[in-house]
Amino acid sequence: MNENDTKKVASLDTPYAKEQYSKFQKQHRQLIFKRRRLAALFAIAAFVAIVMGVQIFNEQRHLSELKEIKVKTVAESAKVDDRVDGLKQDVKLLKDDNYVAKLARSRFYYSKDGELIFVLPDSAKTSSNDKESADEVIKSETAK
Repeated sequence: MNENDTKKVASLDTPYAKEQYSKFQKQHRQLIFKRRRLAALFAIAAFVAIVMGVQIFNEQRHLSELKEIKVKTVAESAKVDDRVDGLKQDVKLLKDDNYVAKLARSRFYYSKDGELIFVLPDSAKTSSNDKESADEVIKSETAK
C-alpha cells in the first residue's frame, strides 16, 4: 500500500461533521465508562458474595460442632441423671435402720448379741465386686 492509497479517505472539516465526530467520541467515552462501572460493580458484588459464602461456610461448620457438643452433653446428662437417681435410692436405703444393720453385718462383720461369725478362707479373699453383690442381695431383701 502506498501512502497515496491511505490518504484517499479524508475527513470533512464542516461544523456538522465535527459535531457528529464529537458526539461519537462522547458516546464512545460513555460506553467505556459504563463498561468500567459495570465491571467495578460486578467485582464488588463478587467480593461480597465470596465473603458471605465464606461466612456461611464457617457458621455451618461451627453449628455442626455445636450440635456434636450438644449430643455429647445430652448423653452425659442422661448418665448423670441415672447416677443421681441411683444415689437418691442409696440415700433412701441408708435411712432405713434394718438395711444399715444388714450392711454393717455383711461388710464389717458386726454381729448381734449372741451371734457368732465364722470367716471362711474363701470369704476372706472377697473383692469389692463380691461386696457389691452382697449389697445388692441386702437391697433386694430390704425391698421385699
